[in-house]
Amino acid sequence: MSQPRSTNGDVVLLYAHPSAHHLARQIETLCGTDRDALSTNGEASGSPSAPSSLSASPPKRPAVNHLKQAFTPLESFDIASRASFLKARHVEFRNTIQWKKFADGFPNVFIEDVKYMAGKDVIFIGSFHSPAVVFEQLSVLYAFPRYLARSFHFILPYFPTGTMERVDTEGQIATAKTLATLLSAIPLSAKGPAQIIIYDIHALQERFYFSDNVIPRLETAIPLLHSKLSMMEGQGEDLAIAFPDDGAYKRFHLLFPGDEERLIICAKRRMEGNKRIVTVKDGDPKGKHVVIVDDLVQTGGTLLECAKALLQGGATAISAYVTHAVFPNQSWKKFTHTVEGAQPAFANFWITDSLPHAPEICAHEPFKLLSLSTVIAENLLGFDLMPT
Repeated sequence: MSQPRSTNGDVVLLYAHPSAHHLARQIETLCGTDRDALSTNGEASGSPSAPSSLSASPPKRPAVNHLKQAFTPLESFDIASRASFLKARHVEFRNTIQWKKFADGFPNVFIEDVKYMAGKDVIFIGSFHSPAVVFEQLSVLYAFPRYLARSFHFILPYFPTGTMERVDTEGQIATAKTLATLLSAIPLSAKGPAQIIIYDIHALQERFYFSDNVIPRLETAIPLLHSKLSMMEGQGEDLAIAFPDDGAYKRFHLLFPGDEERLIICAKRRMEGNKRIVTVKDGDPKGKHVVIVDDLVQTGGTLLECAKALLQGGATAISAYVTHAVFPNQSWKKFTHTVEGAQPAFANFWITDSLPHAPEICAHEPFKLLSLSTVIAENLLGFDLMPT
């Protein structure tokens, strides 16, 4: 059982589902000891992926190509902003929830330190990667406010029913609304509604599926990609950004300001069975290293067809980025360079750890992991951890 810290009287308590413990530990570090190191050199020691733009109110910058400047170094903040950042409260990871099951398989969950938690601000990092783990986490989510948490934040990196957000014919069920309804039942805390933080939800209008009992905060992990693109352009790569369909373009094109001439839009047409035909609808991939951007990937068929269309259009190389690597039934294997028929080969395939199997996938080329802990810590330090 974790012991309370005696050196900081106003820490924010961080709990996590076992599948998200790796994120919780990284966030504790980035919002704690590594953040202290930033006060001397502006870089987080021992953490190559630590955020470099952690500020409550970063200064306004002139419009620049995002590839040229993805993050603002801490040293460039004005004195007041830097001081408020360094005064932000620390996060304490509490591994004090027992996740057991009864003989019939139903959850037997116990929070060991409810007395210590009472009256403090609480954050819980969850993972709804499987229906089997949803109920046990809902049980905990409903319990925290009732055990007198002063405020409650639920970080859900991946909203799993986001792609079922509408109905096309009578009889279909929009399960995105169902899950939002379940999360909207989180009780109020002493400081008001629970805040639910989701990264790159499939459709922004899903915020309206939640009731007024909670506050959904829809964040993005695209800054992680910006950082990589900036490095690639610094190495002389001639880059373009492609979206595999109109939905991805509408969802993300505003996150690439100043790059309109380098944006490529593909069109997707579904055929019989699970076959897709993808064509280049707008933009020119000729001579470019094209990076395909989307919120999630399932089997990967659309990405492969999109890559083929871009190569036929003259692209010199293909990379891809998705925030959520769902990949059911190990469908990621079709992208590995060692599998016959995996062409077109991807130079890079960036994914985040919004799902627990991401590190396993990234043990294989061309997959590379971009940890969400960086952007989560940035969001917390910039707002939620400010002194109360």
